Amino acid sequence: MKDVSFVIEDATAAVIRAPLATPFRIATGQHDELANVFIRLRTSEGVCGYGEAAVATHITGETVDATLANLQTVTAGLRGRMVDSPEGLCRESSPSFEGNHAGLAALEMAVLDISSRVQGIPFYRLFGPAAGNVPLLTFATDITIVIGSLDEARAAARTFSDRGFTSFKIKIGRDEDLDMKRILAVREIAPDSQLILDANMGFSADRMLAFLEQLDRFGARPVLLEQPVPKYDWDGLAAITAACAGSGTLVCADESVGSLADARRAIDSNAVSAINVKFMKSGILEGAEIARLASFQGIQLMLGAMMESALSITASAHFAAGLGCFGFMDLDTTFFIKGEMSRSPYLDDSGRFDLRHAGHGIGVEPHFG
Repeated sequence: MKDVSFVIEDATAAVIRAPLATPFRIATGQHDELANVFIRLRTSEGVCGYGEAAVATHITGETVDATLANLQTVTAGLRGRMVDSPEGLCRESSPSFEGNHAGLAALEMAVLDISSRVQGIPFYRLFGPAAGNVPLLTFATDITIVIGSLDEARAAARTFSDRGFTSFKIKIGRDEDLDMKRILAVREIAPDSQLILDANMGFSADRMLAFLEQLDRFGARPVLLEQPVPKYDWDGLAAITAACAGSGTLVCADESVGSLADARRAIDSNAVSAINVKFMKSGILEGAEIARLASFQGIQLMLGAMMESALSITASAHFAAGLGCFGFMDLDTTFFIKGEMSRSPYLDDSGRFDLRHAGHGIGVEPHFG
């Protein structure tokens, strides 16, 4: 990552809210609105960089108020600061965000947004390809079928299948009987689609394996199973991964891997066959380190998100494009948001990203009132 110089003249942090088209429900909780902390850094030359902290209290324990306070404190200390190494500034700031990686992601996003704008390059150019990969500038995201009724699952599957989505990520983990019906309904409505199941820690290993056996009988085995067991149940993850070997189903860690150390443990213990990287779990720079490690070790990768607006989702799309090592894209949260916060210049209505003609920086500028 190239070093560039600029002076941070001003910094602003604020909570920006947006309504959702429908509640975003998972096994451990739900979002009823987007309420994220955004920052804007401005250089002495008037170049602005933007960052977003998507706080998911029911997953990480972080809160909006604490994240806002943390970002206000850190960014206040940056006013008047000469930055000659954007990456160095991000790493220097990291200890201030212990237990608040969403806040760290926002700061890194804004600093790196400025860096790419000052250099006159798209954001993805900051991330060289992982070993053996090349930049991937066009790709499609999956779409999530949130926890809800059977009718809701059917309606969502029809809507998004008609729009051209071919990969469906189905949230499960609250009601196994209903989960089975919802999965089979999606399979019936979109028979040629790729199925991903995300349990968000809602099963034990034994129950998950029994559930997969039922799916086998219906010919509905998923290509990827995400976080089937609780965060610290490494033995359960390993047991499911071993049982799924050769079946065509990858077992993916999400909540269990929030750091490079977690990723090393997951890989060294053969606990999973895939890892979900998210900015809000690890920050951006450590997320890149996780991706590079997993790619080098032959572990499949998903790039995911919390309830993030077009700013963070577009930054993630750039990240995926530059590294070129993600086989599964789960960057769909803008489809659940109403209004301006849902609009990315590089994402179409069918879930396809195209960054071939991307401009400088991330390309999204949230409105600060």
